[in-house]
Amino acid sequence: MSALFDDLCEGLQQAIDFEKGISKAKSTTFMISPVTKYTNEEIKNIRNKAGMTQTVFASYMGVSKKTVEAWELGRTHPTGPAYRLLNILDQGKEQDLSFVSFKTN
Repeated sequence: MSALFDDLCEGLQQAIDFEKGISKAKSTTFMISPVTKYTNEEIKNIRNKAGMTQTVFASYMGVSKKTVEAWELGRTHPTGPAYRLLNILDQGKEQDLSFVSFKTN
């Protein structure tokens, strides 16, 4: 059949085995790190370390260039999701994101 069908059958069999007391239910626990907040200087340093202009950085973050300028001047601050993207960029893991691609000349 298909991989989806096989996965559904396996899951159903696991549920039946659990209900009959034959096996334990599987569980997954996610440990989420707290959001790292960055100062305006750190934001600018992250952008510069990534080699991005404010325009490219704004596109990466999904905000306007004016928003990036405001963050870097300390007039406003990013929100939680933007801090998560900053953290990914700060760690140099932006290549792991589906919306980022690289072209080398």
